[in-house]
Parts: sequence; structure tokens; C-alpha cells
Amino acid sequence: MKFYVPTFCLKILFFASLGVGSYVMAADRVSGANATLDINAGARSAALGGATLTIDNDLTVLMSNPGVLATIPNSWVGFSHVSYYEGTQYDFAAMSLPLGEEHGVGIAFSRFGANDIPWIKEGEPVPEGSDYRTLNIADYTLSLAWGKRFGRFDLGLSFHGLYRELDQSGFGFRADASLRYFLLKQLSFAGLLKGWTSSAATWESGTFEYSSPELYLATKYEQEVAYLYGDFSFYWQSAGVFHREARDLDWVDSPSGDRFWESPLDWFLGSRAGLEFSFDFGLSLRLGLSSLTTLQSLTAGAGIELARFLKVDYAFESHPTLSAVHRVSLSFSPWLFSHAPKKKQSKMVFKSQELLQEKDKKGPLPEELPPPSEPEEDLGTHWEE
Repeated sequence: MKFYVPTFCLKILFFASLGVGSYVMAADRVSGANATLDINAGARSAALGGATLTIDNDLTVLMSNPGVLATIPNSWVGFSHVSYYEGTQYDFAAMSLPLGEEHGVGIAFSRFGANDIPWIKEGEPVPEGSDYRTLNIADYTLSLAWGKRFGRFDLGLSFHGLYRELDQSGFGFRADASLRYFLLKQLSFAGLLKGWTSSAATWESGTFEYSSPELYLATKYEQEVAYLYGDFSFYWQSAGVFHREARDLDWVDSPSGDRFWESPLDWFLGSRAGLEFSFDFGLSLRLGLSSLTTLQSLTAGAGIELARFLKVDYAFESHPTLSAVHRVSLSFSPWLFSHAPKKKQSKMVFKSQELLQEKDKKGPLPEELPPPSEPEEDLGTHWEE
């Protein structure tokens, strides 16, 4: 099925990009504008060290990998929750809607913030006990995404809007594009152009900030392990290619964050990696590194798929200086809950099952011959003594 983008939509995107670009020229360039959009929402991706660009069939990676919609065949809803430090929490919800075979749209909402923070106006005395005023701070994001498969390519586009309530309110915007290519069924390569419209943020005070586009690369290799009745997958995702990143602020004794062409080794050590083994009966075990520079960035987790329509995932994320983080996510398919799923072919098949599957593929086989009858008694002449 061919897909056409209306001409007027292309014109709107073109002039919008020009408008944003002209405004950005007079703005302050910063690192990590709208960084809330970079949080790993799902426990599966977090357990794999944050390598999200080549994950399949997981709605919780929608904000960083819109191309995943090409691999989600049915409607799903997903939720995720994590508690960070000092009462800071992150909550995520998303929904996908298929538009046809290997084609779909999705919407996601998230909140990252903290509640009941003590607040004392400058110049006022410190109140006794708990008699003080409190405030809440939070970032709210709304994302719209589209994904479709074209032959061996998975293409995805996403648009993010952000509203924040800190000491002053503000708005943010970013658009991303992802592309994935399947060289083989087991081997694929992907890229994410983050902020191709620039990642822009404006504040109530009149300040305007932006971050330039960034490119990330990724690969995935999957191998069936028949002896263990499952599949083994390796994930790798690079650091940013275009710009210098302050990775030394994230991990102890990490490289300085040089650009790819300045220090290829430094760039490689700033990447992420993960391992996953998925058993045929629905259990998945995961291990990863959020940074290849240190084992203190270790991540781990597990997931279980129940009755094809419910998935529960858990992730543990360590940090060299801060306390560990525990993340839980849940995905549910209303369509699969109310419809019988298509029969999933098991890897543990016997010869008789293979013949039945071959019969289903090729249509009815010729009519079987009736079973042989018992041999008839020889009525020939018998000689008597």
C-alpha cells in the first residue's frame, strides 16, 4: 500500500521550519534543551542500558523511537512509573492505533516532577515545625508519532510539545525522525535524527533557548537458540555524532565527550549496550550498560508476557554516585484481550506438527488411501493326506 503526504502538509512543515530557524538565530544555544523528552519511559529499554532505537513491539519507547509503530500489529496501551531521588517521579502513558499492516500512529503523555516542596519567600523567617508553604514543579509532555514499513525500511516521525512549571512557566517543542534498515532478518541498523526542527524552549521571562539537531546510530543482532527454546538479542546505541556531550557529568571517570571525528574511541565509550534473552513461553531476561566507560552504570531487568495481551517489565538502574532506580512498566492490548490471537508458531515442533503446518500452507493434501484390509484367507486347494 502506498502512502502519500498531502502537499499542503509539506508546505506547512517547510515554512514552520523556516520560521523556527529564523527565530533560533536570535536565541541562546544551550545543551539539552527539553531534556525531559530523553528519559527512557519503559522498563525494557532501561534494562538494556537505554538502547531504544532497535527495540520491536514495545510501545513504551515511542518518544525516542517512533519507528516502533511499524512493528506493533494491534492496538496497545502502555504505562510506566519510576521514583527518582527526593520524591521526584516520572509517569508515562501511551496508546497506539494501527492504520494497516506494519503502519500505525501513536500518542504519549508524560509528567516528570516533584510535589510538596517547602518554599519560603526571600526575607521571611523560617517557620517552625511543618507550618510552611509548598509548591509543585513538573514538566508535562505530549507526543504524536507515526511509523510505517517500506520494504526493508522502518520510517518514523514524532512531534513533541512540552509545558513546564518551575519558578516560571515555559513551553518547548521538538520533532524527531527515525530510520531503520534490515540488512538481514536477524541484523538491522537504525538512526535517530533528534530535533531536526531544533529543540526549542521559551520561558515566561522572554528567554528563548534551543539545542541543535543530533544524530544517534544503533544496531541489533538477533539469533535463535533452539537448544534453549528462545532468542538472543544484542543491542548497541551510540552517543551523539554531531556535538560534544558532557558525558563526564553523568559518569565518574568517563571521557570528556569529544565529537566522533575528534576522538572515535571517546565517542564509542559513550555509547550504550544491552543483551536480552527471550524464552518462547514469554519470559525475558535483560542486562545492559548505560555507558561503556564503567560497570557502575549496570542495568538489569526482566519481563513476562501473559496470554499475549499483557506485558509486565521491571528494570534496575545503578549509578556510581546516586542511589539505584527501580522502574516498572505495563502494556495491555484491548484488541487481543477481546479477540483470539493468531496462532503463534512454536519453535518446539515435532515432525507430525510440521506436516500439519505444511498442509495448512499448501492447502488440502490428496485424499488419504483407506487403511489396508486384513489379508483374505487363501481359498485354494488343500491337499489332504
